[in-house]
Amino acid sequence: MPAIITAAYLARYRSVAAQSAELLPLTGAQRRFLLSRRLDPQGRPTVVPLFFAFPRGTVDLARLRRAATRLAALHPALRGRPATLRGTPVLRLGEPSAEVREVAVAPGGTAEEALRRALLAWSPDGPPLRLLLAREPDGGELLALALDHSACDEQSLGIVTADLSRLYQEDSADPQDPQDAAYREAVELQLAAEAAASSPAAFAHWATRLGALADPGRPTPTGSQLPPPTGMVTHRLPAATGAARGAVFPALLDGVSAAAAVLFGSQRTPALGYPWGGRPPGAEPVLGCFLNTLVHPGSDGSPADLADLSVYWWDDLDHADTPFDELVHAARSAGASWSGALDGLLTFEDLHRRPPLVLGGTPGREVHLTGRPIGAPFAVSASHGDDLLVRLAWDREQCTDDAARAAFDALLNTLRHHLHTF
Repeated sequence: MPAIITAAYLARYRSVAAQSAELLPLTGAQRRFLLSRRLDPQGRPTVVPLFFAFPRGTVDLARLRRAATRLAALHPALRGRPATLRGTPVLRLGEPSAEVREVAVAPGGTAEEALRRALLAWSPDGPPLRLLLAREPDGGELLALALDHSACDEQSLGIVTADLSRLYQEDSADPQDPQDAAYREAVELQLAAEAAASSPAAFAHWATRLGALADPGRPTPTGSQLPPPTGMVTHRLPAATGAARGAVFPALLDGVSAAAAVLFGSQRTPALGYPWGGRPPGAEPVLGCFLNTLVHPGSDGSPADLADLSVYWWDDLDHADTPFDELVHAARSAGASWSGALDGLLTFEDLHRRPPLVLGGTPGREVHLTGRPIGAPFAVSASHGDDLLVRLAWDREQCTDDAARAAFDALLNTLRHHLHTF
């Protein structure tokens, strides 16, 4: 039977930190983001930003700062900082804080450029929640709501926008009960689920699925303190309806495989990661406790049989509680020369599940900025609302613009192939 990383981690945690109310264990998903930070040449965390455009004069920064601080007080994940205690990673709870400030727009520049520069210079030492406002000289206001990914997943972004909208509207100094007990219980339930899912059967499943992965040669980092430049292309497809709704995600998985085959060739099996949300039964929907980043082994780029691909995907979801570090261990035990680095990322969000950010009675209009840092050579994001908005971003130090656009064409062609039949 293979060594169980989750059980070993919990034993170390209990020996060094279990008696402290300020120290909490990390879930497998949170440990994955620490691994990602260690793999980054500059030690940068993975950041999840949302951008909202408001009419000029909408955002009261002082009021927003009070609301953000109360939001951080409410959610332990927004008061926590990763720390290492005698070699054991933990989450150390602290006082509630949030970075809320205006970002100056350079003469002749734009609010998008100002926010892009501010996010590229994100310091890993600050709070997990940051709100940055840039005002166009002759236009509206653009607000970036950014979180360290270890504190939230895509499914829980709706909690952030709903709570921040409510706290901004109330603007009250009355304290609310923090979710410390609910968060601790959710984390303990999640870790118990992860330990149960770190079984010989799960280990064998992931060894079989990921045994062909290999790390490619990456370009030598430039040594810059800033992330590499990125590009982005976008396209809107009609919203999937009826039976096609259930096919969107497996179709996206196949589309990302097609994009990876264009970028890396069809002879190597790429590691394609996708976050998968969810909570153990009985757990409160707290921030910071979410399921996992799963790994899908890419194909040669030719369209897959969607029914067969869905079977593999559902089998993976049956083992979704197996934490990321166990996946890496299983893959390497099967002969994979894989460090855990991802070749591509896929995120999918159902916009009907996330309420808008409303400040002073005005809903923000969500926009998408190019040039943001990404945690892999390329990343695909899909938002399903009134239409299916598909975006592909790429690291310009690892992918040329022409190759990225060809990869995007392959992605869109694969989606059309799968979804037009419904």
